[in-house]
Amino acid sequence: MAKIERDESESNSGSLRAKVFNQLQNDILNGKYQPGESLIETRLCDDLGVSRTPIREAIRQLELEGLVQSIPNKGAIVKGISAKDIEDIYTIRMLIEGLAARWATEKITPEELEELKEAVELEEFYTMKNDTEHLLKFDSKFHEIIFKASKSKPLMHTLKTFHHYVQRARNTSLRCPGRAEEVLMEHKAILQAIINGEAEKAEKLTTEHVRNASNNLIHNREKGEGA
Repeated sequence: MAKIERDESESNSGSLRAKVFNQLQNDILNGKYQPGESLIETRLCDDLGVSRTPIREAIRQLELEGLVQSIPNKGAIVKGISAKDIEDIYTIRMLIEGLAARWATEKITPEELEELKEAVELEEFYTMKNDTEHLLKFDSKFHEIIFKASKSKPLMHTLKTFHHYVQRARNTSLRCPGRAEEVLMEHKAILQAIINGEAEKAEKLTTEHVRNASNNLIHNREKGEGA
């Protein structure tokens, strides 16, 4: 694991604590630390090149996030994101992500609209090149621009957190044969509705987009279990 980069001025600052938390959170969400695995403070200190204080603070925050559980005599145990958590997140996304698209259609600025068009163009380019790494980047950017354009801080924070928590599942889903092309067509349709100022249509298409993603994820998990 790469050590946390820092300078002397931030050795006791919130910036260092945030970096340690973000590193550990990403490692849990990306599967580096599996459910049931212990987070050993001394090992994390060595791996990240920091003292125990930011490690302990990060673990407490991870516990509040529900990603870690402290057990007497065992220490911090990884809980991670379960299949049920992912299903719940997709269900909630179906209920509120369409609202973000509706509000974005009503409030998007010309600059944000150009950003959205560019994101879709680059998504199409990398879909044709079958470049999954860059494709994932612009898939996320497409949604982030819509969240920002909704002009709702609570909605933006909630959906960005959800996307981050299911990033690994989204990555797996987009790598499934044919799904990247489907996502591109769905994004193009949502973009066109936003360009046309059709808020209700943008909401409906976005809800369908999330439902399709959820169905694809469930299908592939069942396929994997049956293999």
